[in-house]
Amino acid sequence: MTKKAYFWWQLRFLNVLTQNSKMKKIDVVLGLQWGDEGKGKVVDVLTPDYKVIARFQGGPNAGHSLHFNGKSYVLKTIPSGIFRDGAINFIGNGVVIDPAILAGEIKALEADGYDITPKLVISKKAHLILPTHRILDAASEASKGKSKIGSTLRGIGPTYMDKTGRNGLRIGDVLSPEFEKRYNTLKEKHINMLKQYPDFEYDITQYEKEWFEGIEKIRQCEFIDSEQTMNDYIDGNVPVLAEGAQGSLLDIDFGTYPFVTSSNTLCAGACTGLGVAPNRIGNVFGIFKAYCTRVGSGPFPTELFDDEGEKMCEIGREFGSTTGRKRRCGWLDLVALKYSVMLNGVTSLIMMKGDVLNSFETLKVAVAYDINGERVTHFPYEVNDDIKPVYREFKGWNQDINDIRKYEEFPTEFKEYVEFIEKECGVPIKIISVGPDREETIIR
Repeated sequence: MTKKAYFWWQLRFLNVLTQNSKMKKIDVVLGLQWGDEGKGKVVDVLTPDYKVIARFQGGPNAGHSLHFNGKSYVLKTIPSGIFRDGAINFIGNGVVIDPAILAGEIKALEADGYDITPKLVISKKAHLILPTHRILDAASEASKGKSKIGSTLRGIGPTYMDKTGRNGLRIGDVLSPEFEKRYNTLKEKHINMLKQYPDFEYDITQYEKEWFEGIEKIRQCEFIDSEQTMNDYIDGNVPVLAEGAQGSLLDIDFGTYPFVTSSNTLCAGACTGLGVAPNRIGNVFGIFKAYCTRVGSGPFPTELFDDEGEKMCEIGREFGSTTGRKRRCGWLDLVALKYSVMLNGVTSLIMMKGDVLNSFETLKVAVAYDINGERVTHFPYEVNDDIKPVYREFKGWNQDINDIRKYEEFPTEFKEYVEFIEKECGVPIKIISVGPDREETIIR
């Protein structure tokens, strides 16, 4: 290659890099543990900076809690930007939708004075959860006995199975004159599948009625070619925040399999769940609790079975916002947290519920695992009862921090806890929550 040719090759390469650096991007916010990290509140706090809030995976097994103006709301399918004026709330193709549940959410918010349908758009490619999906979910879980995975029984798994099996119904099918025929074909298939559970009794008559009523209600929303619309937003420099559901450790590929959900809960899921290229992902906000919780079955290395675990549960009001199930509680697992940070490419951390630990004399953080006498600092293939957490202890702050609004005013012990976590993860903790309300949020 001549010097001149080499020069032009370098210049072209530099131009490509410059173009890529100017490419407009979307930001992502997601949970880094087993769910219930407080994503709803964080999205609500962040939304003033965004025009579009987009859900990209999961379904009504999510329960995003928001608290403001003395009221509490739980959103299952609707994105958490719905309360912000001027925000477009976008349900992407990676989400699975139960029309009865979504319609119920819309009606409840309308009854409280919110005009929902003008600012809620739904991907035509999002799959529908049928009443028989819920029955299949319940029958399958009941048949497992002690091997239950802790399903929320919302029909999520069977719906994703039909999606990957190329049998599913999608939102776009609602617009077809053959919609009811397609529905009945899939319903009959499910009824035949249910014959493998001869002792399981069911009746979908009432729920099927509510389901079709839900279909009519959500027809009021705009159904869109979501991948094109999303990329048009990005090209038009419209600020977009992608909102994850569940938690990273429940990811179908990288979570604690088989005790996981049926979708990709990681940042990569925003690409497939919204139809955007990987190089269009910008900031990744990773949310974690100052301790750990898990609902349902599955491994949990730092779980507490003593009074301290009960104390966390009671103070933190650790009951599922969707299912009402009591959450298992334990110390912060730094091995798992660093694993999630790595997989998601987290650029900023957000710590929730530090105030729950106000009255603990001593705090513990798992910095490694002891597996058959070997110290392990990476998240292993199989997480089971053979794992013993290796803890580092911290002195508690023994102080009510709920009214603090500046990081500098936190007690020294609290700041040591925060700064140890961000140093180990290699990512700054930019937001700290000390209560459920919007105002109980400190931005560093």
